[in-house]
Amino acid sequence: MTKEAEPEKRSPFGVEAPISNGYLTVEGQQEDKRANGTCQASVIGEPLPHEASDGAAAVGNCDKPQPGGEEEESQARLLPLRFGGSDGGEVEAEAEADAGERSLGGRTALTPRRFVVLLIFCLYSLVNAFQWIQYGIISNVFQDFYGVTSLHIDWLSMVYMLFYIPLIFPATWLLDTRGLRLTALLGSGFNALGAWIKCASVAKDRYWVTMLGQCLCSIAQVFVLGLPSRLASVWFGPKEVSTACATAVLGNQLGAAVGFLLPPVLVPNINNTDLMAHNISTMFYGTASISTFLFILAGIAFKEKPRYPPSKSQAVLQDHLPEDYSYKKSIINLFKNIPFVLLLISYGIMTGAFYSLSTLLNQMILAEYKGEEINAGRIGLTLVVAGMVGSILCGLWLDYTKTFKQTTLIVYILSFIGMVIFTFTLDLQRLILVFITGGVLGFFMTGYLPLGFEFAVEITYPESEGTSSGLLNASAQIFGILFTLAQGKLISNYGTHAGNLFLCSWMFVGIILTALIKSDLRRHSINLEAKNMDVKAVLVNRSEEPKSRNSILTKQLE
Repeated sequence: MTKEAEPEKRSPFGVEAPISNGYLTVEGQQEDKRANGTCQASVIGEPLPHEASDGAAAVGNCDKPQPGGEEEESQARLLPLRFGGSDGGEVEAEAEADAGERSLGGRTALTPRRFVVLLIFCLYSLVNAFQWIQYGIISNVFQDFYGVTSLHIDWLSMVYMLFYIPLIFPATWLLDTRGLRLTALLGSGFNALGAWIKCASVAKDRYWVTMLGQCLCSIAQVFVLGLPSRLASVWFGPKEVSTACATAVLGNQLGAAVGFLLPPVLVPNINNTDLMAHNISTMFYGTASISTFLFILAGIAFKEKPRYPPSKSQAVLQDHLPEDYSYKKSIINLFKNIPFVLLLISYGIMTGAFYSLSTLLNQMILAEYKGEEINAGRIGLTLVVAGMVGSILCGLWLDYTKTFKQTTLIVYILSFIGMVIFTFTLDLQRLILVFITGGVLGFFMTGYLPLGFEFAVEITYPESEGTSSGLLNASAQIFGILFTLAQGKLISNYGTHAGNLFLCSWMFVGIILTALIKSDLRRHSINLEAKNMDVKAVLVNRSEEPKSRNSILTKQLE
């Protein structure tokens, strides 16, 4: 007598397929077809739990009825309900020759192209960050060349922050609805366009031309800063996603490092205006050429997403997006998430302090060490390079431990301590000491940036990574503008101590807010549950099988 298979059920991950006793039927086979044997379908070459105990006996019993047992489903016709392989590979099943190889929903795979995509993003993000800091680190040179005040030069950096705030919402909407590729092309395209416009600004009366070019580069930044966590989630597996995000952020940090290093070398402070104009032109044309090459490279090699998602959490999101998805509703959900709101403020404080410190570093160093423009750039380079190391180490640590809140809080506290030490050693007339304290400060302060991105993705899943990252960056830009204006005023009126203590007080507030964040690692939980489903699905309804075999063995012994 043949039993009918159970009606269709929905799996916990939204994959609809006929399920019979915990198994999915192989496509093309009738669900109620039965065989009285114990043949197994292999999954990625792995034996099912009972195969190890049966050995060759299982093969010998194939297609033979078991004594006293009810007719059982043919497991050559059924596949265990599994989502992804143990190595992030594909879920495959071998059925009979007429059925061929079939694949199930939730299939995951890693592709080597992910490294190409990450490299291209890092490179054009580098150039964008370079253009942000190239004015501020030699502010006195541009101030003399254009005949403007220091505030005018500060605004060439702060315009990056100003444009980000109103444009972040359309930019993240575009990322959510049109995807990574278009967002990447817009970012690299505006970057190149702004760089070429600045090539036409090399004249003493063309400050507003260089401001126009910088505004276009600022628009490009809107399409750059929100991508690291989204790119990492879409292209990289669960064991490498935090490291990939840290590497993507590292590209922007490397650009800031190059921006601290090269402009003082390319455009030294000299009295010859014509030679200064030639040096500025060389820097601008070199930047524009590289930006254009990277735009073309992005158009050729940057792909939207891999053929198969790299993780189970991404498989769920990509295959089963809600039909009623609303960007506005996603924003509202994020602001209703209290842990995210706390992170939003604390991230804004830390990153805004870093932006202010980077923008005003030249003024702080020259206030204490006259004529040290080149060393000011080298100190900035030390700060950012140390931060790059910190970013990678923090990303590796998160991939290994998944201790998001603990790591974020510890790095925040150490950044605060580093800022206090930097404040009270800056005026000791020991330049080597400033290099050391700047490196320590940069290691923790810049290393915090990818931590904030990844922590936000964890506590807001399944909301879009681009939206959460965009809001974090918007908060950073707001605090960055306020901190830069306030600290700059304090430095001008009261000296570097007052300006740096102002940042220290706000960073202490950020520590308190970070300590209040509730750690709810939603994305990590989904990946763990999916991995557990791999095991549970294989073991469904197998509990009776060993029991029947034991009874058969007992009868034979009797």
